[in-house]
Amino acid sequence: MRAYRLAGPAAPLNLVEIPDPKPGAGQVVVDIKAATLNYRDTIVQEGRYSDGQRADLIPLSDGAGVISAVGEGVPHDRIGERVVIGFMPNWIEGPFSAEKQAGALGGGFVDGVLAERIAVPADGVVRIPDDWSYEEAAAYPCAGVTAWNCLFGGRGIRPGSTVLLQGTGGVSTFALQFARAAGARVIVTSSSDEKLSEARALGAEAAINYRNTADWGTVAAKTSGEEGVDLVVEVGGSGTLNQALNAVRRGGEIALVGVLTGFGGEINTSAILMKGVNVRGVYVGSLADLREAMRSGVRPLVQEIFAFEQANQAYARLRSGAHRGKIAIRVAD
Repeated sequence: MRAYRLAGPAAPLNLVEIPDPKPGAGQVVVDIKAATLNYRDTIVQEGRYSDGQRADLIPLSDGAGVISAVGEGVPHDRIGERVVIGFMPNWIEGPFSAEKQAGALGGGFVDGVLAERIAVPADGVVRIPDDWSYEEAAAYPCAGVTAWNCLFGGRGIRPGSTVLLQGTGGVSTFALQFARAAGARVIVTSSSDEKLSEARALGAEAAINYRNTADWGTVAAKTSGEEGVDLVVEVGGSGTLNQALNAVRRGGEIALVGVLTGFGGEINTSAILMKGVNVRGVYVGSLADLREAMRSGVRPLVQEIFAFEQANQAYARLRSGAHRGKIAIRVAD
């Protein structure tokens, strides 16, 4: 079968021929039909994701396809199921742990889904609704589950809550759709007026261009109509966290999911303390979270689909920052 492998920091991916996977006991083989990209994948390609990561890793965590073979202990009638694979296929439910994190696909050590086939635990996949495309399903495992966990995995939002979202990438767009479906108000920030207009079309109540508004956190707090927003989905990291602390109300929550501005920096810990803010790190979620998120019925926004042979172009498009929603790679028809 064909698969892509890393070829060194920031080097283009290599398309190679490797043996087909065989299902072990309790496993299924999934013929991948579509995969989608996340910002995490660019960090992996650059060799910055984890110390000692494999140099020849098959990248990408998010894939959907059809079960084509089953291992011992798995019912034969599962062959033909349309499924999406969990980001961490061995995290079925329950609390997060180092063991579950170690099984994350396409990261430091475990081969991912940018291949024609992959063997995964039989419990590590979720059925796709009959009317969903493979690209839509493949958008969910990382970005969709992360957004769902941000909104509902902590204190939880409810109708009338105000949510601040940073940017219009995969996680933020999912969060906008989930929040609106839950009856929450949404404020979105971006450096692009065009993207802000598109966010309004998806249901955002207010939009702030952070390039034109240096104190956008304070502006977001005032825009909320209260003393601040109830929840911030923080994708920027250290470079934007202090603005998020300005935006959030006392007793509010910040779901920290991204490091777009880097891994380190000076943080206003006084604001966390004096405002009683819950800053919660979110590292995707379980198969149970994936199942629940998909049950919402929210259809993801997949902006562009590249052919399997155009994987490197798909990466370049993601790096450009010009996309909104998800970028997909169609592995097979």
